[in-house]
Amino acid sequence: MKKEDIKIIELTFVNAFLIKINEGFILIDTGVSMYWEKLESELIAVGSLPDKIKLVIITHGDFDHTGNCAKLQEKYKCKIAMHKDDAFMAENGVFPKRKVKTFTAKIFMYIRKLKRRGKFTFDKFKPDVYLTEGQDLKEYGLNAKIIHIPGHTKGSIGIITDDGILFAGDIFTNRKKPDTATYIENSGELKNSMNRLKTMNIKTIYPGHGKPFEMEQIVNKL
Repeated sequence: MKKEDIKIIELTFVNAFLIKINEGFILIDTGVSMYWEKLESELIAVGSLPDKIKLVIITHGDFDHTGNCAKLQEKYKCKIAMHKDDAFMAENGVFPKRKVKTFTAKIFMYIRKLKRRGKFTFDKFKPDVYLTEGQDLKEYGLNAKIIHIPGHTKGSIGIITDDGILFAGDIFTNRKKPDTATYIENSGELKNSMNRLKTMNIKTIYPGHGKPFEMEQIVNKL
């Protein structure tokens, strides 16, 4: 995959990724609902909307990644895909409790509390496709597979391309420097996921928050 085939859509503190494929696009994550206009305009500008998005892949169920799924479904009939273990978050707007590793993460936890008080809206939706461990995405035109990497959430997934690019959701961050997940639902599962990632041919990581970085920058922390 060429870097120019990956468009990073920065929606303030969270990323969405638009990938150009032969006959359309794949969108990974959708940001928070309050930035719908920015997301929509970016997608229209490159020609992926109204009808060229083959699939919207959600790395996990948190509202800052799923916030615009319902609008994409309703307005453009986009198909939303995610792991079934996080589907309850999408369908009910209920988010699991997690341990907070850093001060920055505490700030984002506060944002979650504001969301529950109505400062952030969340449109519930039902996924169209449930993704599973090892699922090949070639049927959607992307040379990549799904890997199930729980720890941040039970249903967290990564999308790993044949040439070693990992779209990692929040299992990694890079706000100031590359690091592992700052919100942890299950530390044992997170450790297992990290041990597994070390064995894979990963070259470049695209995290849900922050800039892309090379695997060699983080591997000694895993």
